Amino acid sequence: MQDQTEQTLLARLAERVGIVAEYHDIAGTRHLTSDDTRRAILTAMGLTVDSTASLTQALREWDEAPWQRPCDPVRILRDDDTGAPLTCCLAVEDGKEQSVAVEWQLRDEANAVVQEGLAGPGLPAVEVRFLNGRRHVRVEIPTPKGLSLGYYSLTVRAEGLVGGTVGTMRIIVAPRQCYVPPSLDANQRIWGLALQLYSLSSNRNWGCGDFTDLGRIVEWAGKGLGAGVIGLNPLHALRNTAPYHISPYAPFSRLYLNELYIDLERLPEFFGSEEAQEQFRAPEFQARLQAQRESRRVDYDAIATGKRTMLDLAYRKFLKDAYEGEEPNLQPKTARAWLLERFIQAEGTPLELYATFQTLEEERRLIQSKSATWHEWPKQFLTPGPPVREYAKRHRKRIRFFQYIQWVASEQLNEVRQTAEQQAMPIGLYHDLALGADRNGAEAWVYQSVLALGADCGAPPDAFAPEGQNWGLPPINPHALRASGYEMMIQLLRHNFRSGGAIRLDHVMAFCRLFWIPRGRPASEGTYVQYPFEELLAIVALESVRSKTLVIGEDLGTVPDWVREHLAKARVLSYRVFYFERGGDGGWKSPGDYPAQSLAVATTHDLPTLTGFWSGEDLQVRAGLGAFPDDAARHRAWEERQRDKGGILSALKREGLLPNGVTEDLATVPAMTNELCRAIHLYLARTPSWLVLANLEDGLGELSQTNLPGTVDSHPNWTRKYAVPVDKILEDERMRELGAVLRSVRPLG
Repeated sequence: MQDQTEQTLLARLAERVGIVAEYHDIAGTRHLTSDDTRRAILTAMGLTVDSTASLTQALREWDEAPWQRPCDPVRILRDDDTGAPLTCCLAVEDGKEQSVAVEWQLRDEANAVVQEGLAGPGLPAVEVRFLNGRRHVRVEIPTPKGLSLGYYSLTVRAEGLVGGTVGTMRIIVAPRQCYVPPSLDANQRIWGLALQLYSLSSNRNWGCGDFTDLGRIVEWAGKGLGAGVIGLNPLHALRNTAPYHISPYAPFSRLYLNELYIDLERLPEFFGSEEAQEQFRAPEFQARLQAQRESRRVDYDAIATGKRTMLDLAYRKFLKDAYEGEEPNLQPKTARAWLLERFIQAEGTPLELYATFQTLEEERRLIQSKSATWHEWPKQFLTPGPPVREYAKRHRKRIRFFQYIQWVASEQLNEVRQTAEQQAMPIGLYHDLALGADRNGAEAWVYQSVLALGADCGAPPDAFAPEGQNWGLPPINPHALRASGYEMMIQLLRHNFRSGGAIRLDHVMAFCRLFWIPRGRPASEGTYVQYPFEELLAIVALESVRSKTLVIGEDLGTVPDWVREHLAKARVLSYRVFYFERGGDGGWKSPGDYPAQSLAVATTHDLPTLTGFWSGEDLQVRAGLGAFPDDAARHRAWEERQRDKGGILSALKREGLLPNGVTEDLATVPAMTNELCRAIHLYLARTPSWLVLANLEDGLGELSQTNLPGTVDSHPNWTRKYAVPVDKILEDERMRELGAVLRSVRPLG
């Protein structure tokens, strides 16, 4: 056993870095953090904690770090306050402060100098600390004033010291609240549809929904139904290989788009390529396309292979026609080539690294086994440093191919966004930002320095998952993130905010605290790690205001009241699911009890559809997978479901919304009906919630839910298509009637 001193040091260091000593789950059960968990999480953060000596050293380095650097890495300023003075830490001999001056310079995002000045000489020491025999002092310099919203780089130089001292700080000037459209501020209440884009079937797509299908849905919903918003699953880049790399919530990269959503038949170079057209028109290819269209499941591997092949051929034609000269000095000569070059320049280093990773991975799979991940690459490619940049110079043409894919996807998504604007939809597209990304993907490789790859994240035990949940995603190390000036978070928010009017932040509690699980351990051995909540919220607010994007925080599960209060102050909408909105007695909350600053929805991708809920389809599926320990547990779940259905009918009766012929007796409505579905959505429409979403699968009466949490290959998650194709959806009487009901309560004006 470790001695008492080591235990004390371990607990003290864990507290310093934000590992909680205990937490309470949703049922109020107290959980103590074990020393094994503390040690594993500290190790995942990059600290050496395997002995009393190493713990002592780690604690000393942690406490001394603020004194060893001239500046804090980040300072948040609000646009409506003057701010306390900035502090600098300098190594100065006693009595020498009188000769020390601090010269500072502030540059904006274009690297232009916007302010500069000189503090001192004669700066008083606000605080003094002796480290390793050297005297360190903390001095203050004035905070820059009159700055507009944005990011700035502050450089400080201490004059009068031997060798001088130079430090840098990222200053972030942020609003206190996120953007809210004027229509919502004016008490307009908006409704819309939520859908899984890949689930759309049509007689023209290649086996899954694409941006052309989405454009048709947006135009129909805006013009025909009076919807103000279209909610989407995350559109993040995936590997698109079943079963482990198809979840939109475990993407390859959250900065870029899934190429499966590209409509190849809208690319002029696809039609201009004789080779592409020859392969496309071949009977074998057309037969595969037809089979993929007719299948009720998305065949990710087949669609990805077909689209990548055709994108490659289209790109070759594009290169031939659009550029002149030889590598690496290709010069654009057509309008489309210039558009691509401008896109590449605008995207900058993040896209360059993403495309380089794709190129490297493609090459390494030919050299190494297909199962090899970037962790097993040659040493020079393990991190995106100088050898990788040299590699990129030698493979410019192939790197441009992956940049081309993202340009095409971005252009097509922007056209859909413009369609929403043409329909005068107040919000338009509502995107979803996943909590994390696959540890073996491009995002993890690019940002590995701020990730804790030796840990997973998940959720503690709750009613939904009594054993807790392990999502298998590496958490962000909050200390490394802050030391980097929050660059990864800024890029993630900026890339995902820019193509829609609203965004859902999956598991928004991660901005405050996240449940870490030592890699390879069960969720029961995890605990919470705290994050710099106020600073992260400030960045969310800044990016929201800049892009004019409404922010919704998915705040389901174990959520302390104070977290929701802080989110509400920042005008982040709460995410309210009808199934969960209960009072203390278990009964359904009245519509008036929903908070105005929220989005209300009947169900989610992780929960049964209304039809599935009413029939108990999810319970039957879980029973078939052995999720219940015995028949008694299954029986209790079924009885609870019957009580819940009765509670829903009671709530509808209270509001005078029961359909004709339906009473609180379940026998009067043995199955979900169109009328009962509309009544539940009318119930939600009566809430003061700013937004109400109706899931397309509920409007269409779909039985099976999108995803069954806790399963991967034992259940067809993320592959189901809607039974009704796009052409028929546009004519579906059920959707027309549902739209009419919602529009009657929430007209767009």
